[in-house]
Amino acid sequence: MGVPSDDAVLIQKGNKQGEPHVITVNCPDKHGLGCDICHIILDFGLYIAKGDVSTDGIWCYMVFWVVPHSSSPVVRWPSLKNRLQSLCPSCSVTFYLNDQPSNSPASPVYLLKFFCLDRKGLLHDVTQVLCELELTIQKVKVTTTPDGRVLDLFFITDNMELLHTEERQHHLCKQLDAVLGDSCISCKLRLAGPEYDCHHGISSLSPAVAEELFLFVLSDKETRSQALSSDMTKLKKANVVVDNSLSPAHTLLQIHCVDHKSLLYDILRTLKDCNIKIAFGRFSPNSKGYRDLDLFIQQKDGKKFVDPEKQNGLCSRLKVEMLHPLRVIIANRGPDTELLVANPVELSGKGRPRVFYDVTLALKALGICIFSAEIGRYSSSDREWEVYRFLLDENCGFQLSSTLARNQIVDRVRRMLMGW
Repeated sequence: MGVPSDDAVLIQKGNKQGEPHVITVNCPDKHGLGCDICHIILDFGLYIAKGDVSTDGIWCYMVFWVVPHSSSPVVRWPSLKNRLQSLCPSCSVTFYLNDQPSNSPASPVYLLKFFCLDRKGLLHDVTQVLCELELTIQKVKVTTTPDGRVLDLFFITDNMELLHTEERQHHLCKQLDAVLGDSCISCKLRLAGPEYDCHHGISSLSPAVAEELFLFVLSDKETRSQALSSDMTKLKKANVVVDNSLSPAHTLLQIHCVDHKSLLYDILRTLKDCNIKIAFGRFSPNSKGYRDLDLFIQQKDGKKFVDPEKQNGLCSRLKVEMLHPLRVIIANRGPDTELLVANPVELSGKGRPRVFYDVTLALKALGICIFSAEIGRYSSSDREWEVYRFLLDENCGFQLSSTLARNQIVDRVRRMLMGW
C-alpha cells in the first residue's frame, strides 16, 4: 500500500540556469506538513516561486517551484531531499493503523567554542559555514574583549545527525579553519552541558523596548525605528477575503499581499498554529510584486468558517503574520547601540530559519562590526518570541546616534530578512 518512501519526494532541476527547480511531495498527510516543508525550503535558502497543495485528509500531493535566493550561494539538493523525506509520514500499512507516529528524540546540542581575533564580517562568515554544513544554531553568545578578540559560543544541532562522528567533526573544523585562518586562537567542539540552559533565555528587556518590539500591529502613524520607509508603506496593506459560496464543505480563503521570501511559510505556520486544515491551495507567481493565494480550508472539527467573529479573527491574525512576521528596531542599551530582531515561535517550538544568517549578512554588507550578540526566547502577549540582540560597534561608517543612520540600518536588515 502506498508508494516507496524514496519516491515520496522528487526534485526535478531546471533545464537551464534561472529556471525553477520543482519539488514534488507525495505521501500520507499529517497536520502542518505543508508548513514544515516550507520551513525546510526556507532553511535551505530557497524562494518558492509558486506552489500547489491538495489533500483528502489521508494522502497529500504538493508541488513547489523554487529558486535559490541571491543570498544563498550553495544549495545541497541531495541533503534537501533527505530532509524533506524525513518529514513524510510512513507510507506503510502501519501508518494507517496508527497515524500518530511517536516523536523522535531531540537532537543532541553541541557547544562550538572558538576564540580568535575580531574582524568585520567574521560572525556571518562562521554562520555561513554552519548553514552550509546543515548545522542549526539554537543559541549563540558572542563577546568581544577590549583588546579586539572575540569569544564565540555557538550551541548547535546537526540536521544530518552525524556530529558525533570524528569525520563530521573534522570536516567542520576544517571548514572553520579555512574561514578563520591565522586569526583563530582556539576552537573546540563538545556536547553542551548545563550552560545551554543558562543561555536559553534572553536577558531582560526594558518595558519601553518590549512594548515597541512586540506591538501586535504597527499603526500608519508609527514614527519609531520599526516604522517602514516611504517606499514600503504598501506593505501595510493586504486583502484577506472569506467566501463560503463555492464549496459545500470548505471555506475559500483568498489572500492578496505583497510578496516576500517567506510569505507561504508565514501563512501556513499561522494556519497550523490555529489548527486549520487545508484541502487545496494554490500559490500564484509574483505579479508586480504581489502574490495571490487561494486556500480551501476547514476548522479542526471539519466545519466551515461561518461565524463572522471567527472569520474576522482569522483574517486579522493572517494580516499581522504576513505583513510583520519579523520585528526590527534599534534602541539604546546604556551607552551602547543595540539592534533587536524578534519573530514569533511556532507552537511546536520551532524558530524561524536563517534569521541570524540574514542579519549578520546585512550588517557585514553595511561594514558594521558586532560587539556582542545573543539569541534567546521571550514570552509576551501570550506567545513566545525568538529574540536576537546585537550590540553594534561604534567604530563604523555610521553615526549610530543619528536617527537617519539608525533607520538606514533597520531598513537594510529588514530588507535582507524579507528578501527584497
